[in-house]
Amino acid sequence: MTLPFRTAALYQFARFDDPAGLRDGIEACCRAHGVQGTLLLAHEGINGTIAGSPAAIDAVIAHLRTLPGCADLAVKYAWAPTEPFHRLKVRLKREIVTMGQPDLDPLTDVGTYVAPEEWDALINRPDTVVIDTRNDYEVAIGTFPGAINPETRSFRDFPAWFRANRDQLTAGKKKVAMFCTGGIRCEKSTAFLKAEGIEEVYHLQGGILNYLEKMPADQVSWKGECFVFDERVAVTPDLAPGTHVLCRACRRPVSPEERQSPLYEEGISCPACHADLDDDKRARLAERHRQEELARKRGERHVGARMDKD
Repeated sequence: MTLPFRTAALYQFARFDDPAGLRDGIEACCRAHGVQGTLLLAHEGINGTIAGSPAAIDAVIAHLRTLPGCADLAVKYAWAPTEPFHRLKVRLKREIVTMGQPDLDPLTDVGTYVAPEEWDALINRPDTVVIDTRNDYEVAIGTFPGAINPETRSFRDFPAWFRANRDQLTAGKKKVAMFCTGGIRCEKSTAFLKAEGIEEVYHLQGGILNYLEKMPADQVSWKGECFVFDERVAVTPDLAPGTHVLCRACRRPVSPEERQSPLYEEGISCPACHADLDDDKRARLAERHRQEELARKRGERHVGARMDKD
């Protein structure tokens, strides 16, 4: 059965001379079709995830493909039973994915794209080191077997982590293969490694989501769930909504087992952040959760219950 809401995760590195001038048209198109979500615009391109009816998403994607350099905009689609977003945001940023390396240009030098069908053969080679470029809480709920976890809290931490561990990572290895959720972080991380002098750098084309979409279910090597930046929180290997929920305090995914912990309070805290909350923050979270519950009982949406990737 087809679910009512279609989600579209997208990005495109392009040269936008005037991203501010593109913003109003994009926002108007989204609002005209009732599309919600977050889109980030910068001089280097566009990134984001949106959701709406299939026809509405098609209309917005058609508009985005008229932007400079976006004719071949790649999109990863999925379905959701309820609206994954609670509002629309079209924001201007310095970077569409923040790495803190302003001189990198993914349009000029990135790693070699690897199709999902060829990915497992590459990462199983003995001369390949495999790196998961996502943050620690994302890796914790699912990854490819044998992938190295940098244990970074932010993508900004990746360059320092690689430089500190470069010799150990590349010892006896000729190839570096990297992956992320939708592919965008690998555009920058592979460009970074190339700038650091690593020659054979590869990345999973379209990221984990594209891999799960394209690969037959009985051939998927991925283990666990994949964190996504919307109200689904995580998806299973068949791209259905997963078993994790969102901690509203720290915005980390919380597993069914963690929800059995006395440190988990719905809408307030989870085992990862319980000790970090003071009484004031706990009280504010409790009140927000109370308002959300009241709105839910009335059949309304509480706009405070949101999840955005900035």
